[in-house]
Amino acid sequence: MKIAILASEGAPYVKSGGLGDVMEALPAALARIPGNEVYLFLPYYHKIKENPAYPTERISFFDVRLGWREQYAGVMRLTNRTDGVRVCFIDNDYYFGHRGGAIYGDLDDGERYAFFSKACLEAMDHIAFYPDVIQCNDWQTALVPTYLKAQYGSRFPFTKCMYTIHNIEYQGWANGSFFDDVLGLPWEYRGCMDMNGSVNMMKGAIETCDLVTTVSETYSRELMYPYYAHGLDGIIAGAAWKLTGITNGIDVNTFTPETDPNLPAHFNADTFSAGKAACKAALQREVGLPERPDVPLMVMVTRLAGHKGLDLLCYIARRLLWEEECQLLILGTGEKQYENFFRDLAAEFPDRVSAKITFNLGLAARIYAGADIYLMPSKSEPCGLSQMNAMRYGTVPVVHATGGLKDTVPPCDENGEGGLGFTFQSYNGDDFLGALRRCLNLYHRNRDGFRALQHRDMIQDFSWDKPAGRYMELFHRMLNR
Repeated sequence: MKIAILASEGAPYVKSGGLGDVMEALPAALARIPGNEVYLFLPYYHKIKENPAYPTERISFFDVRLGWREQYAGVMRLTNRTDGVRVCFIDNDYYFGHRGGAIYGDLDDGERYAFFSKACLEAMDHIAFYPDVIQCNDWQTALVPTYLKAQYGSRFPFTKCMYTIHNIEYQGWANGSFFDDVLGLPWEYRGCMDMNGSVNMMKGAIETCDLVTTVSETYSRELMYPYYAHGLDGIIAGAAWKLTGITNGIDVNTFTPETDPNLPAHFNADTFSAGKAACKAALQREVGLPERPDVPLMVMVTRLAGHKGLDLLCYIARRLLWEEECQLLILGTGEKQYENFFRDLAAEFPDRVSAKITFNLGLAARIYAGADIYLMPSKSEPCGLSQMNAMRYGTVPVVHATGGLKDTVPPCDENGEGGLGFTFQSYNGDDFLGALRRCLNLYHRNRDGFRALQHRDMIQDFSWDKPAGRYMELFHRMLNR
């Protein structure tokens, strides 16, 4: 099968969050399936163009028309990818040249990714790659199914399009004039993109694509409710017949405690007791906490943002530290109110709390490996990768049962049996504290039960093989309609 995957970011070339991780692993997993030919299209950002680790050759160029504009687009093919994925970058210095460190946040982001979406379709035609399926991701490529149907149907008469929602909070809004001024679409497509007099690119994608997917099964059901859908619940409900969820995997070759070069000691599911003890002691030294092997170390590696459930942790933190024997370690950056809270908490409890307000991938790996308990009380979580990373390293998750957290962390009982972690249903601090106490009680009073739970977490299959197989099932379903 010929598969084109379009996204605004993809590791290792450029990454700002979970989408980048998915775009590193999913194309590779699909390319490993015999008979597949996989192309990945990404913008040729300045940071990619200037990186000598990513040599390219130009294989085509053309002009792209956006409203009254015509802009150059080059197709740059990566020359050193060896896993079967063919990576093509869309080159345009005006849209993707040097704009500072961030890849998003410019005032013309709507125009930038409209250009990218249309240029990808032009590129496939110019290099004579006519895919059976196009899989596009989030609002930055939400215009692809609409352009495909409105302007490129004659060039791709048999191509089907899947649109995947990773985070519905960001929908690609623009004012009403954007439709004519930039998009240049036929007027009959105005209705599918119009929302309250403005253009909503995600709405257009949902209505014009052949299949809508989300990154976990529970999240696909949650999106039909106003609490989760950020205004698109009615649109999602109307497209329920073509909506499904596929829970993400993680890169098990990168995230493995047996070979991770960032760790001071290596271990697997059979040797984790001694290996995690060594990693825990080294981690406590590194972050300035007392080396206490019998005190549970609770951690979060996260963006410090409200929807990550940090308000719940702030609400219970002092009560937890006063009443329970534990240590707390936070790694991340984000909203100042949370950065300041955890700095102050660490100053108040210097022997119990460490706050590392930074971005450090090596330290993140050592935290996964050295911790006992991983906290993930997210208000909403489309899929989440951190809880799977934590379990891969033998760290027991305590999570809010929402989205992908509910799908990947079935609840265990007070003896640590029957599930993979501890969960709470209602989004409030007392329920979160209750789940934490159940986990801490298991750690303190039944260490064998806690170790059995760690072992069960470590032997789970969180690879991309199953999700890739599910994507293939859906691709075939689209093509056979």
